[in-house]
Amino acid sequence: MARSLDAIKQPIVKELAAFESRFRDTLRSPVALMDRITYYIVRRKGKQVRPMFVFLAAKACGEINDNSYVAASLIEILHTASLVHDDVVDESYERRGFFSINALWKNKIAVLVGDYFLSKGLLIALRHKQYRILEITSNAVQALSEGELLQIEKARRLDIDEAIYFDVIRQKTASLIAAACEAGAASVTDDEQTLQLLHGFGEKIGIAFQIRDDLFDFGTDKVGKPLGIDIKEKKMTLPLIHALNQASKSDRRRIIRTIKKHSDKPDRVAEVIAFVHASQGIQYAEAAMHRYRDEAFALLHQLPESPARNGLEELVNYVVDRKY
Repeated sequence: MARSLDAIKQPIVKELAAFESRFRDTLRSPVALMDRITYYIVRRKGKQVRPMFVFLAAKACGEINDNSYVAASLIEILHTASLVHDDVVDESYERRGFFSINALWKNKIAVLVGDYFLSKGLLIALRHKQYRILEITSNAVQALSEGELLQIEKARRLDIDEAIYFDVIRQKTASLIAAACEAGAASVTDDEQTLQLLHGFGEKIGIAFQIRDDLFDFGTDKVGKPLGIDIKEKKMTLPLIHALNQASKSDRRRIIRTIKKHSDKPDRVAEVIAFVHASQGIQYAEAAMHRYRDEAFALLHQLPESPARNGLEELVNYVVDRKY
């Protein structure tokens, strides 16, 4: 059973508290409008899973230092910028139950805020001469953009197979978690083997993270996004891909036609959800998620046992077992 996030934070609780203060100071701007928007963003921050990965990875590989705070700030800033830009791209007006930036201040300002965050991240790394951490995070930003474009390209034809699906989520979601783990390690060691181990660990748990998120689309629990939203947005996720692979040609054509032409109708979306359940799509995706979790553990256990390593293991279990 996964522990609560508060319990998992215990080995790094002081570091996270210090990080929050540093993070707010980092984003200060002499422009009143920018300051007001960043205050709004910081007040509505998420669970801070990525900074937790940074600090736990750093502590599992050495002693947390100023460079670890640079890494955590850079990861959180880039993650926030990607969310602001995503809301513009997806025309989404809500984020974690609150109005998105583009909903309150319109698209032009939202794009500029995202750009401001990106530039802040670059400047933090450069001012502290953390070039390796900058390289790690820049690679992640490139992967994020390429993954988003790949998904958009393939979504037009709904021809995403499993291989493409995993390429998309490896770039869109796993790349930033991999960067968080690798950057945390890079803040305390320059051992290349250790950095690659943490990158691989983060990538595998990032994939498991996204599969769990995809499964919420077909569940009955109340979660952070509406049921069937991925279907309405014509996103091909692993449960649906597997169900289509098991279907007859006629059923496959029928379901794809429903997604293309009727995804705005709740009864037709419910029909697709029922089809996925009947085709064992949920069980298939859960098995894949647990496989990636176990592969992440196999990498993690190459590190010496410590409270931080145990914290990373518990954070993995939280990611896989979470209900929202």
